[in-house]
Amino acid sequence: MQVCLVQQTLEPSLAHPCHLLFGGDHGIEREGVSVSPREVTWQQMINFTRGGGGVNMFCRQHGFKLRIVDVGVDYDFSGVPGIIDRKIARGTKNFLYEPAMSEEEFDKAIQIGSDLVDDCVKEGCRVLCIGEMGIGNTSPSSIWMSLFGDIPLKDCIGAGAGLNNDGIRHKYEVLSKALSQWGQDTLCHQHDTKYPDPIVTLRYFGGFEMIAAIGAMLRAAELHLIILIDGFIMTACALGAIRLYPASQDYMIFTHCGDEAGHKMMLDIVDAKPLLHFGLRLGEGTGALCAYPLVDSAVRMMNEMNTFDKAKIIKYF
Repeated sequence: MQVCLVQQTLEPSLAHPCHLLFGGDHGIEREGVSVSPREVTWQQMINFTRGGGGVNMFCRQHGFKLRIVDVGVDYDFSGVPGIIDRKIARGTKNFLYEPAMSEEEFDKAIQIGSDLVDDCVKEGCRVLCIGEMGIGNTSPSSIWMSLFGDIPLKDCIGAGAGLNNDGIRHKYEVLSKALSQWGQDTLCHQHDTKYPDPIVTLRYFGGFEMIAAIGAMLRAAELHLIILIDGFIMTACALGAIRLYPASQDYMIFTHCGDEAGHKMMLDIVDAKPLLHFGLRLGEGTGALCAYPLVDSAVRMMNEMNTFDKAKIIKYF
C-alpha cells in the first residue's frame, strides 16, 4: 500500500534501483569516541571501489547501481577511480569546541545529496537506498536522537564499531560535555519551544555524509521515490529529515533494526516498524539492501498475484 501511494498507481515499479554511499570524517573522532581510527574511512572507501565491501556484494546481488561519493573524507582520492568527488572539506570540525560545519557547508551538503538523486532519477530510478562511511558518526547520531526524541543522552549511546564499557563511558562524557557546551538556548534560539531548531542541531553536530544523506532523502521524497532506510546512522538522518519536513516519512521504508543501543528506541520515535532485525553493525546501507527482496515481493504481489475474484475462486474464509 505504501509503495502504491508513493507512486500513485496500482501497478508499482522498482525500476533502476540506486544506492548512494556517502563518505565523510568527523572532528569529534579526535576525542577518542570510536574504537576505530579515521584512517578506516578512506581505506574502506577505496575497498568499495574494488568491489570488496558488504555493500558491493549486496548491490551486485540485487541489481543496485552503486555511487560512492566523497563529501568530506580526510584523504586525497585524486587518481582513485570509482569515487565521485564532492568533497566539502577534509572532515567536519570538532563539535566539542565549535559547530561541526558552517551554514554554507550545510547548504552545500544538502545540495550534493539532492543533485545525486536527480542523477539517479535521470536514469529511471524509482527506489533509492542510502548508506554511509564515516568513523565516529554514531556520536552525532546519538546526539540527534537525544535532542530530536527528547531522550536522555545516556540511553542513546552505544558501542559504535566496538567500544568496551570504559569506551562507552568516555563517549558519554565527551558528548555530554559537547551538549552542555552549546546549551538549550543556542540550539533552540530560532523557536519559542523546548525542542531544538532542526537546522541548527543538524549543522552543529552532523557529518557531511549525514547531511548529504538528508538532502538525498528530502529530494527523493519530493520526486516520489521509495527510500529504503538502513540502520542507526541512517535512521538518525531520517529523523533529521522528518523534523525538517514531516511528510518525507511517507516515502521511507524502515528496513532494519541493528544492535546499536537505542536504535529501536529511535525507530519508536517515528513509530517505524522495521522489516528485519538481523543485529547487523556494518552500516553502508547493507541492512536496507538485505530487506530489498521483501519490498520487491510486495510490488510483485500487486502486479502478478490474482485476487480470488480475478482467478474465479470461491472465498473460503
